[in-house]
Amino acid sequence: MGVDILEAQSESVSRRVATGLGKIGLAIKSRAWKEAGVRRITPLQAQTLTILRMSPKCTATVSEIGDELAVALPTASEVLRVLQLRGLIKKQRSKADARTVMVSLTAKGRRKADVAAGWPDFLAAAADVLPPAEQLSLLRTLIKMIRTLQEQGDIPIARMCVTCRFFRANVHDDQERPHHCDLVNAAFGDRLLRIECPEHNIAAKQDRDLTWERFMNGV
Repeated sequence: MGVDILEAQSESVSRRVATGLGKIGLAIKSRAWKEAGVRRITPLQAQTLTILRMSPKCTATVSEIGDELAVALPTASEVLRVLQLRGLIKKQRSKADARTVMVSLTAKGRRKADVAAGWPDFLAAAADVLPPAEQLSLLRTLIKMIRTLQEQGDIPIARMCVTCRFFRANVHDDQERPHHCDLVNAAFGDRLLRIECPEHNIAAKQDRDLTWERFMNGV
């Protein structure tokens, strides 16, 4: 009888997962603003520096930064304006296309970006409480959820292995290292799957779908 009451009063598991993720999101927001006060940099500015830090040659276009931040171009431009005034970034016209403005970190900006990149360590500490097997399971779960969100258009394409043209899923018989990275020509397992990779090179939509099918089906 008591179980029936609990069943009737409980939301679906997926709803409770969403609630839990919302709590984590609240913790991220709270910590980000606390760090902003200490380091005198807003969360959006810190994200921008981190994006540039992870980009090839620490350089990106204004539109690329806007896409990564999932904000309108005027918002991205304003963030960049402030960062430039503070001497953390510099802008210059692309040599390939003078209409394109390239944004890169200054030496001061690189130091600030290195510090900004470390603020989520409190989440890593929380994950470290989990046994290794649960950490790995959570990593795979997050990859699945992130892909769903990005395919729905809710977030930009993340620099994950599963969306990269260099990634080949489940091509080796070795259960510990079934995947292959063509960039470094090495086999590896789920433990080394990346969610943010500076060498990421996005695959075409059709190839991403095929890779995902192989990743999910283990073939």
